[in-house]
Amino acid sequence: MSKLKHIAVGAAAVAFMATSAMAEKVLRIQSVLPNTADEVHMLNEFGKDVAALTGGSLTIEVLPAGAVVGPRDIMDAVDAGLVEGGFAWTHYWGGKHVAANLFGAPVAGAGVGLDNIAFLSWFQYGGGKELYDRLWEEMGVNVKGFMLQPVGPEALGWFPKPIESMDDFRQMRFRAPPGMVGAAYADIGVPAVAMGGGDILPALEKGTIDAAEWCCPKPDSVFGFQKVLKHYYLQGLHQVTVNADMYVNRDFYDSLNEQEQMALEVAANASLSKSLSYRIYENGKALKDLTENHGVILEDTPQDYFTEYMAAAKNALQAAADENAFFAEVWQSQKDFADIAVPFWAGAQTSNAGLGRAHAATLK
Repeated sequence: MSKLKHIAVGAAAVAFMATSAMAEKVLRIQSVLPNTADEVHMLNEFGKDVAALTGGSLTIEVLPAGAVVGPRDIMDAVDAGLVEGGFAWTHYWGGKHVAANLFGAPVAGAGVGLDNIAFLSWFQYGGGKELYDRLWEEMGVNVKGFMLQPVGPEALGWFPKPIESMDDFRQMRFRAPPGMVGAAYADIGVPAVAMGGGDILPALEKGTIDAAEWCCPKPDSVFGFQKVLKHYYLQGLHQVTVNADMYVNRDFYDSLNEQEQMALEVAANASLSKSLSYRIYENGKALKDLTENHGVILEDTPQDYFTEYMAAAKNALQAAADENAFFAEVWQSQKDFADIAVPFWAGAQTSNAGLGRAHAATLK
C-alpha cells in the first residue's frame, strides 16, 4: 500500500476505509464547491467512469470545499501533495499566471466569438490542449491538468428593476467574477464587486450589492437569487464559456500505470460532452421553473452593453498580450482558430438561434 494510500485512509471516514481497502489507488479531489453543487454531481460521474475503465484500481473521492484547505489554497495544496487532486475553474489561478484566464473564462469569447462549443473545438483540435498542458509549467506548479466541465454562455445576471441602458447598469453595485472579466466591468464604469457564490444572496438581502451574476438558471436558482431579484438577463458577453477542471499532483499522476492515466484522459473527454448535455437540459428545466413558479421576468440586454463591454474586453486582452508572451501565444492561437471556424459556426448558428427564439416566443 502506497504512502498516499495511507494518507487517504487516515483522513477518510470508516466507510471510505472499507472502500479504499479494495482499491490500489485513491485520488482525493477537493472541490471549491459544496458536494450539493451540479459541478460535483458531474465530477462524481467522471469518477464512476474512471473506476469502470480501470476495473476499480483507481477510485476518486470528492472532498467538499474546505475539507483540507481553503478554496484559494487548493492549487498550492495539490502542488505540494497535501491532497492528490483539486477542482475549480481554470481562471481562478489567473493570479498565478494571466493565461489561465484564456482557458477558464476567455473574456467576451476571447474577443473573437468563441462560444462553449467552439472553444472545445479549439481545445481538442485547434492546438488548445497542447497549450493547456504547458500552462502548469508556465505557472510553476507540479500539476497535471484535465479540463472537465465547459459551461456557458452564462447569464448577464439578476437585477432589481429593468435596465434600459448602460447608464442604468452603472447605478448598480454588481457582483461580478474576479480577474479580467470583472476588470472589464470596472473599466466601463460598473461598480463590480467580487465574492464567492455562497456570499451573494446574503449580500443582496443586506443591500451590500444591488445586482449579481453567478452562472446560469440552475446554479443561480440553487443559490436562491430569485428570492430577492426578479429581473433576469440571459444575454451577456462576460463569460460566454467557462471551464472547470481538475488538477492532479504530478508525482501522483506519474505513479499511475498507463491504463490508469489513459482512463483519466478518456473519462475527461467524456465529461466534456456529458457536462454540456447535462447543463442544457438542467438549465432549461430551471428557467421554466423560475419563470412559471417564482415570478422571474426574462429581459433583453441593452444593446450598448455589448459594444461597451466588448471594447473593454479587447483592451484587456491586448494589454495582457503585450505584457506576457505565453498569454500572447495562447490568444493568437485562439484568434487563428476563430478566423477559420467562427465564420462557419456563427453563420450556421444564426438561423438556428432565430428558430429557437421563435419557438420560445410561442411558449409565452
